[in-house]
Amino acid sequence: MGWAWMQLFGPSTTMERMVLCEPTELYNILNQSTKFSRLAEPNYLCLLDARSKREYNESHIVTAKRAKQDEEEHFMLPESIELDCIKHCVVYDGHTDSLNGTGPAIQCAQTMAQVSRHPVIVLKGGYVRFSSYYHFFRTQKVFWMPQEIDDIQPYPTEIIPGLLYLGDLRQANDRHIQKDLKIKAHVNVSLDPTTRFKVESEHVLHIPVTDCSHSDLLQSFPVACHFIDMYIDLNFAVLVFSNLGISRSSTVLIAYIIHQKKCTLQEGWKHVLKCKTNMRPNRGFVEQLSKWEKTILGNQITDISDPKF
Repeated sequence: MGWAWMQLFGPSTTMERMVLCEPTELYNILNQSTKFSRLAEPNYLCLLDARSKREYNESHIVTAKRAKQDEEEHFMLPESIELDCIKHCVVYDGHTDSLNGTGPAIQCAQTMAQVSRHPVIVLKGGYVRFSSYYHFFRTQKVFWMPQEIDDIQPYPTEIIPGLLYLGDLRQANDRHIQKDLKIKAHVNVSLDPTTRFKVESEHVLHIPVTDCSHSDLLQSFPVACHFIDMYIDLNFAVLVFSNLGISRSSTVLIAYIIHQKKCTLQEGWKHVLKCKTNMRPNRGFVEQLSKWEKTILGNQITDISDPKF
């Protein structure tokens, strides 16, 4: 199937099948999860490091494989990976930041684009920029057993780079995550009022609601937005979390994006969904977000009868 795709698109359109991504986008790809990290899914991610063997051995992004070259230094397709079945194929080198160059990441991505079903993603700024933001995703580990990938604990997804995160109860209770992401404040949208480590009460906003369609989150949107604004204005990071990080916390974050960007519910929804692909406010919360849209914009613009809501 892969070579059929190459014949279909042809070498002249290879550049059109490549896209740049910001470091935050790769961070979120690495941290998608259901019950387990999505990195355990064989067709989810192919992450290729196009730097030299020495650079790769010194340090690379977690789960990345080194892109191999032939004797003429042409990049080769990775073995045992069906790229036409892979959802995300991401390539990086040291610091490529444009698709117009001829560096290793571009050369490698051009080869992968010949057979990939989806556009090949080139990491903007490469390893240098990504590792400066997410040093905790550096590793020297080359071989990963399936159980080791299963055991990877995802970090909260990043809604606003370096400032706003969406997570679950486990992540809110993980000291390493709080330190790595420099979390300074929490919005706890669950019934459980505590974390396993001490957080000063003035840095926690607790919104105790159940994940039911009749629960009222709408009345808490203004105070939640004010609380988040207060810390973001100080350049401090905030984690919004609920038990699973899917319904209640995502609702609050959509409300915040509508408030911050003065955008529609549809636009806020798309933003949060792009960051966390399994977010899903319950129906009652969707209706409350529609009312919030009217409060912020003066009209209910988004048609929430659309099945995607």
